[in-house]
Amino acid sequence: MRSCCSSTKFLWNLWLGVALLLCAASVQAAGTPIPHGTLELIAENQSIAAGHELYLGLHFQLEKGWHIYWVNPGDSGEPPRIKWQLPPAITVGEIEWPTPRRLGTPSIVDFGYEDEVTLIVPIHAQASLASQQSAQIGAEVKVLVCREICIPGKAQLSLTLPVESRMAAPDARNSSLFAAARKSLPRPAPRSWKLSVADAGNSLVLTANLGHQVSQAVFFPLAESQIDNAAPQKLLPASAGFRLALRKSDQLRKPIARLKGVLVLSAAQAYIIDVPLGSPGATENTGAEIYAAQFLDEVPLR
Repeated sequence: MRSCCSSTKFLWNLWLGVALLLCAASVQAAGTPIPHGTLELIAENQSIAAGHELYLGLHFQLEKGWHIYWVNPGDSGEPPRIKWQLPPAITVGEIEWPTPRRLGTPSIVDFGYEDEVTLIVPIHAQASLASQQSAQIGAEVKVLVCREICIPGKAQLSLTLPVESRMAAPDARNSSLFAAARKSLPRPAPRSWKLSVADAGNSLVLTANLGHQVSQAVFFPLAESQIDNAAPQKLLPASAGFRLALRKSDQLRKPIARLKGVLVLSAAQAYIIDVPLGSPGATENTGAEIYAAQFLDEVPLR
């Protein structure tokens, strides 16, 4: 009798172990494999409503130490590229990029994401979509995954959503991913800020009057080959803001009309800025030129 009970207990434990392995495999299968990670196409809501907007997400999960790139990759790499396959009644908007991190070495600096990140993409469904029972959305994603080397990858993703007359409730499985992604998005700079950019020879000086002092500021340029990404960004705090000196890139081939990008301040607050460049040699730029010469031109790069 004891032998029978032992055999039954063994079979139960064996079945339980197999069930756990199958469950783990099904969780891993949720994402499509890419080099050193997985990628999944998700939707914020359980269905799509004709005449409304819906948010999709490209959720990357990467092995430790590996990264993908921001819209401006920095000194190397390239951002993910997406080719959408959409029904005629659906249009897609631009990717909403979370605030990136500085990656790489002291001499080569990239902008991107490690561990996991969700890229939010808005889509709009026209009223004519109401005649369909469901909408199938496809995306071919090309991505470069890097650590000490870079490996190109490609994934074909698809998502089928029912079409309803009104917006459905958020999909609870994805709510936390979209909430975390939105929390990491840079917000528009407050209108009360006074921002200006002066050309100081081989550098640009961003002056910000925010109404309060900040102790940290890092700028991520939206356009490639404007700023020397590896050069130190020298901050001079002021009572109501700061000055930030940015060395120009050696690859800059034409004058900059506007400085666009993401400004990250203390406490990881990130803001989108778009500031026209002041006239070179203007009287008000003299202080910026002296500051840039003192803190950029005469200080060795780190």
